[in-house]
Amino acid sequence: MASSSSVPALEFTAAGVVLPLETAVLAGVQSDYDSAFGGGLNPALETPQGQLASSQAAIIADKNAEIAYYTNQVDPQYAEGRFQDGIGRIYFLNRKGATATAVTATLGGLPGTVIPAGTFARDTSGNTYALSGDATIGTASTIDAEFQNLVTGPIACPAGTLTSVYQAVPGWDTITNTADGTPGSNVENRADFEYRRKNSVALNGHGTPQAIYAEVFALADVLDVYVLDNPKDITVNTGATNYPLLPHSVYVAVVGGTDSEIAAAIWRKKDAGCDYNGNTSVQVADDSGYSYPLPEYTVKFERPDALPVLFAVSLVNSPSLPSNITALIQAAIIARFNGADGTTRERMGSMILASRYYGAVVAVADNVSLVSILIGTTTATLSQILVGIDQKPTLSATDIVVALV
Repeated sequence: MASSSSVPALEFTAAGVVLPLETAVLAGVQSDYDSAFGGGLNPALETPQGQLASSQAAIIADKNAEIAYYTNQVDPQYAEGRFQDGIGRIYFLNRKGATATAVTATLGGLPGTVIPAGTFARDTSGNTYALSGDATIGTASTIDAEFQNLVTGPIACPAGTLTSVYQAVPGWDTITNTADGTPGSNVENRADFEYRRKNSVALNGHGTPQAIYAEVFALADVLDVYVLDNPKDITVNTGATNYPLLPHSVYVAVVGGTDSEIAAAIWRKKDAGCDYNGNTSVQVADDSGYSYPLPEYTVKFERPDALPVLFAVSLVNSPSLPSNITALIQAAIIARFNGADGTTRERMGSMILASRYYGAVVAVADNVSLVSILIGTTTATLSQILVGIDQKPTLSATDIVVALV
C-alpha cells in the first residue's frame, strides 16, 4: 500500500523552484504524526510529539533550502564558488588570483634616459613597485609611467607616497605619484568574475572590441579594461573628456598588467589595417612562421590618468554612534568603491552614483541615520559623475569627509 504525506512538496516552475512555507511544512509533519498514531495527538510544540515534529520540519526546510540553492547555481547570475568556476570554464575562463595595486608615477631625470621595464621603486610604507614597461624620460625631463606592486592584494598607495628610486638607473633622479593608485584585489570575487564573464563571451572571436576586451582582461594583474572602436573615416570625440578616436582605429585603456603582454594581446585580436590610440607604445614582433628578422608592429594603448573622487557624507548626530564613526564610514565607502566588499569596483568610462553607497554607509552600525551622500571631482556637490574613457577613478580616506549634523 502506497504511503502519502501531508508535507507540501517543492514546486519546479517556469520561474524557478518554489519552496513551501515552513509553517506549512510543520503543519504537514504534525498531520503525518497524528495519522501515524491513530489521531488525537496533542499538537502543542512543547510536547514530545511536538518537539519531534518541529525538529523534522526544520530538517525538511533546511534540505528544501539547499535544493533551491543548488538549483540556482546553474544560473550565472547567482552562481558562486566551484559552481561559478564551472560556468566560467564553459567560456574558457578561470577565476583570477589576487591582483596587485597599480599606480601611475611621474619619473624625473635626464631627457632621453631609458628606464627598463621591471625597475623597482618604493613607497613610504616600504612596499616595492615594478615598472610595467620601458619608459623614456622626455624633453621636459619627466615621463608618466605605470608601476605595479610586487605583492598582491588591496594595498593602498596614496598620492605622494611612491617617492623612492629603489633600483638606480643612471639619469633617473626622482619619482612621485600625484594621484592615488588603483588598489589590487584578493582572489577574484563572485561579482567581478561574473562581470568579466559577461564581457568575455567573445574570447574566441577576432577583430571585435569584445574579443580584444576579453583577451586583455584575461591577463594576470589587469584590474580594468575599456575597449572602443571608431569605424568612421573621421576623428570622433568620445566620453566625458571628449577623447579623440582616430579614424578607423581601436581604443584600448588598461589599468594594471605589463605593457608587453597587453600590447601582444591587442595585436592578437585586432583586425589588419586598424589604427591605434593611446599614450603608450610597444613594439610587438610577429613570430608566426617567420625567421629572423621578424616583422615588428607598434601597438598603442592608453594608460588612463587618475580621477580622484571626493565624497561628502552627512549623518544625523547621535551620542550612541561609535567613537570611530568617521573611520568606519571611510573604510566602508573605500571597500565599496574598490569592490572589496564583494561588489564590483568603479571603472573607466562609467557613471558613479552616490546612491550606490547608501547601503554600505547605513550598514556600518545599527544606529546610523544617513542624511545625504554627495560626490564630485573638485567639490562633492553632485549625485553622480561621469568617468572619461581615459580616466581611472581613485579614492583615499582623505577624500571622504563625514559630517555629523
